[in-house]
Amino acid sequence: MAIDSDILEQLVKTVRRFVNERLIPLEAQVSEQDRIPDEVVQEMRDLGLFGLTIPESYGGLGLNSEEECCIVMELGRTSPAFRSIVGTNMGIGSQGLLMDGTEEQRRHFLPKIASGEIIGSFALTEPNAGSDAASLQTKAVEDGDDFLLTGTKQWITNAKSAQLFTVFARTNPNEPRSKGVSAFLVEADRSGITLSGNYKKMGQQGAHVCDINFDQCRVPKSNIIGGLNRINNGFQTAMKTLDRGRIHIAALSVGCAKRLIDMSVNYALERKQFGKPIAEFQLLQGMLADSQAECYAAECMVMDAARLLDKGEQVNTQASCAKLFATEMVGKVADRALQIHGGAGYMEDYPVARFYRDVRLFRLYEGTSQVQQTIIARNLIRDKS
Repeated sequence: MAIDSDILEQLVKTVRRFVNERLIPLEAQVSEQDRIPDEVVQEMRDLGLFGLTIPESYGGLGLNSEEECCIVMELGRTSPAFRSIVGTNMGIGSQGLLMDGTEEQRRHFLPKIASGEIIGSFALTEPNAGSDAASLQTKAVEDGDDFLLTGTKQWITNAKSAQLFTVFARTNPNEPRSKGVSAFLVEADRSGITLSGNYKKMGQQGAHVCDINFDQCRVPKSNIIGGLNRINNGFQTAMKTLDRGRIHIAALSVGCAKRLIDMSVNYALERKQFGKPIAEFQLLQGMLADSQAECYAAECMVMDAARLLDKGEQVNTQASCAKLFATEMVGKVADRALQIHGGAGYMEDYPVARFYRDVRLFRLYEGTSQVQQTIIARNLIRDKS
């Protein structure tokens, strides 16, 4: 449901001010300490960021995909770790429940997700099921009114701070690949769940990932997303969730690119070589122009895919196109930004080096660039068959 344009404009301005005045000044501290201050997370709750995409009837703001992208682009202008803490709630940590959950499940969980009382986490990836998500091995064995979950989920964002996991497990071992998989809502305090230590990552300090181990974790049948009517249909839930999630990551990439371009222009105007600002050199101007043109193209793709999704159209191809182009784009923009900064860009005194590392992840999660290429080509071929 779209909100009033004036309200959206005010929300965008509020988030922009929050990013400029609160988050950007904390970037270096968060990177050094590998944690977001608790008071900042509470401010995010107060702003309603955890419930941006959750309908008003469940306590959220009810933004559609296009409106969500407007906010995510603003959040992209600062360290991605800040977006990560709220991103699972507005995206993959809630959308499966919102799209396919029963009304009882929605009313039980969504208000707490919207307020930030519950942080959601999306548990799909496994040690042997990354890009090939359909080969997941976590199993759910029926036991009376429950299922017993056993398996390991790997590199799960926000797992340490989450109170609710969306877990995908094989409920019918006789069905191959994506068939026979169900989606479960699993409270983090259930017995049989242990978490690994946080991984030390290349970038995005302050955003934490770890493994979740399930050992005969007892989950009631009523916690299957959509109830027993949707048993063995969980993989479809995952893929629909990822379509919207890919548009979200593409929007985030655009926001990061805008920040990188802004930093590059400012530095080029200030830095002097051969007696004049380096912004006056045509080779450098070419890098700035290419970055701006590619960022603009990515933004157009993102907003087009979001609008189509909001119309209820099938956007599997468009979401993959936007995610592929935007995440590859921001990697190139980050590389040019570092080059424009020269030796200074390689130093931790400037945020360029941190962004260079941070944005590299965008080409990996929510499906690698190669997965997106496969999806796009597969859909093109299928449509001609």
